[in-house]
Amino acid sequence: MTGVVLDPAILREYDIRGVVGRHLGEREAHAIGRAFGTVLARKGGKTVCLGYDGRVSSPGFAAALADGLIQAGLTVWRVGLGPTPMLYFSVFAFGADGGIMVTGSHNPPDQNGFKMMLGPGLGAAPFYGSAIHALGEMVRTADYANGKGAAEDRPVFARYIDHLVAEAGGAQKPLTVVWDAGNGAAGEAMLALTKRLPGRHSTLFAEIDGAFPNHHPDPTVAANLVDLQQAVAKAKADYGVAFDGDGDRIGAVDGKGRILWADQLMVIFARDVLRARPGSTIIADVKASQVLFDAIGAAGGKPIMWKTGHSLIKAKMKETGAPLAGEMSGHIFFADRNHGYDDGLYAATRLFRILGAGEFSLAEFLDSLPPVLNTPELRFPCPAARKLAVIEEVRARLAAAKAKVDGIDGVRVLTPDGWWLLRASNTQDVLVARAEAATADGLARLKAQLAKELGASGLALPADAAGH
Repeated sequence: MTGVVLDPAILREYDIRGVVGRHLGEREAHAIGRAFGTVLARKGGKTVCLGYDGRVSSPGFAAALADGLIQAGLTVWRVGLGPTPMLYFSVFAFGADGGIMVTGSHNPPDQNGFKMMLGPGLGAAPFYGSAIHALGEMVRTADYANGKGAAEDRPVFARYIDHLVAEAGGAQKPLTVVWDAGNGAAGEAMLALTKRLPGRHSTLFAEIDGAFPNHHPDPTVAANLVDLQQAVAKAKADYGVAFDGDGDRIGAVDGKGRILWADQLMVIFARDVLRARPGSTIIADVKASQVLFDAIGAAGGKPIMWKTGHSLIKAKMKETGAPLAGEMSGHIFFADRNHGYDDGLYAATRLFRILGAGEFSLAEFLDSLPPVLNTPELRFPCPAARKLAVIEEVRARLAAAKAKVDGIDGVRVLTPDGWWLLRASNTQDVLVARAEAATADGLARLKAQLAKELGASGLALPADAAGH
């Protein structure tokens, strides 16, 4: 059997993702299905759930994947069109040995890819890092298992919505909420959910459209939340929520139209979880505000700062038994009353339950947080062959200067003003930076330190390094 050579650039840390027609076609999808099916079969697996998002190429990719999985001897349960977390939910709901989702996440419309996981019988682990690279080698050598599997439709949409509705609870305070799917894969689930919630709800861009005709579905970019902010103001809503292209990330704005970033939402969730589970470990990534880590400690929790990356966070949750974790990118993971995967809609229902209790509004919560100034997440190009070297150069200079550094993921430098971070992205040829201080002068000093270190390695701080 002839193997298929996958472009190494599409074998990412957490998934496989590339340009349709250049990196990925149905031939590659079939080979990836055959390889992933082989991985599962050799671990003793027999069943796999398969889902897909709303991109034009996704149905064809899903069909090709299914054929490959079947040839590896797997029984394929097709759960259909929906968000990535619906696929994760199905793996636990059906007790499948694995799951694979066709999705380009929030990437541009011309891209697509695959996210994979092992089922509860095989450790319920994310499939990432070296496992993805080994899968690429299996595709190249055509080292496949052979079998005669089968495929059947096994819809899970209704059960998934029931799960979300149950978590939302019955609000004691009537809420007015605006929901924005950005034409991503969460749209139909969002509509079904909001129809069953108490209060008044309005929805934006719920039609699943892989061209994303209204705005790009990435709630970490302020420009993508303008429609939501305007709709919240028009409806005089209590708050609004937005989701990314495959529905595993959340963004929010309060009733005054102010953006709440994921580390701020995590303060709400951490306090709520710690009421039920005192003393628990709560995990956040290195880009998160010190305000979050301090709030976890003040609420009686044990904060852990960990590496950025949804698969890395999931693995750390399993290792520590943490009931909650989150990333600045909007991935929020509940193992409290859920299975520890990232789900934007699930996070939205937990937020709805908390705010529906009527103890505080989202605006009142935001006003209560300690005032800090920080930059947005700054991302700037750096060649793959250079990005890790830059981090090591900066690390060496900081060590020579005896700076206070947390090196868990890149360098997070602590100073009397606050902190600044520089790390290499695991998924793109970019460096990522962020800084936070209590004052404007302090933030300026931190950015100057960051700029100095970048300059010493031949790079410049991005022009958009404004604070917010």
